[in-house]
Amino acid sequence: MPPALTAAQIAETGAFLARMQGADGALPWFPGGQWDAWNHTEALMGLTVSGVVVDATDEVEGERLLACARAGLEHLSHTQRPDGSWPMEVRDGAVVHAESDTNQCAYPAVGVWHYVLATGDDEVGARYWPMVRDAINHVLTAQRDDGTIAWAINPRGGLGDHALLTGNASILQSLWAACALARRLGHEPGEWHEAARRLADAVRRAPEAFADRDRFSMDWFYPVLGGALTGDAAWARLEADWARFVWVGEGVRCVDDRPWVTGGEGAELVMALCCLDGTRHEARARAEARRVLAEIQRLRHGNGAYWTGYVVDDDAIWPEERTGWTAGAVLLAADALDGLTPAANFFHAMTWPEVRDEAPASSTDFPLPRSMQETR
Repeated sequence: MPPALTAAQIAETGAFLARMQGADGALPWFPGGQWDAWNHTEALMGLTVSGVVVDATDEVEGERLLACARAGLEHLSHTQRPDGSWPMEVRDGAVVHAESDTNQCAYPAVGVWHYVLATGDDEVGARYWPMVRDAINHVLTAQRDDGTIAWAINPRGGLGDHALLTGNASILQSLWAACALARRLGHEPGEWHEAARRLADAVRRAPEAFADRDRFSMDWFYPVLGGALTGDAAWARLEADWARFVWVGEGVRCVDDRPWVTGGEGAELVMALCCLDGTRHEARARAEARRVLAEIQRLRHGNGAYWTGYVVDDDAIWPEERTGWTAGAVLLAADALDGLTPAANFFHAMTWPEVRDEAPASSTDFPLPRSMQETR
């Protein structure tokens, strides 16, 4: 089966992300746009994928892209506040919204652990371990009695008045990444496991605990992508609302009541479908994932970038922004489908036994995808 993206396309998209990166290592939404820690991290993970892939044929260019990914991690470390957080929105180096979004603050843990898995560079993991530790501890100050995590923390320590399902599922993913990094470096995750178990239970069993964002496709598939739902339960959730959010031949809707399909949601759905690997639903899930990723290519720009979305009824690109997080998500999705790096099944690996309330895994090393096992 032909690859979802060719090596040349991966290199081109990585080069786009590198051009977009500021001299300080920041990866904004788009050149001149706002910055936040979550979308910055998604883009730098794309740089990591492209760097590893390109390094196989061009060591100089591959290392340049990986150096850009490390510069992105360094920017996070340099801009982290003393309480472990980052501002919700920054523009041109100035803080626009000083509150911290808990999901944004948790996600750098995923970026650090992904880099370690993709490259095998434990020194990078050790360098940014204090950043991850402080960020996760900050986020967990917002965990409520029901296990959910409030969506924001203001500068005075006050909590947002609701929790978001997508955000909490993403935080769960970040917690397991942080636990994995801790174990890899010889640290004890301590209370993080219990916090993650409580959060996973809320995501699985307490939909009423979250604000109503049912019209958003992310609320549909993120419990699978974040690792709260696995196996038959994961497939049942995806199948139940497939027709509501997946517009066959066009892409994945951002919301169910608008004719707007987006690259980011599509790529993340691909990664969620790849979380069904190893189950009886794998063949169907992978076939759908490959089709969805192929449809996203209508958003590809000539320089390797991706437009954010497309309004089907108007036959129009909208907004006219080529976003770094979209490019990063597409590269991660291509890796999940085709086993391009040692971190290819990174998101599937978040469905560890710990998430399923079973005994802890004996190793923090995730198994390589089958395509890579066959070449070794």
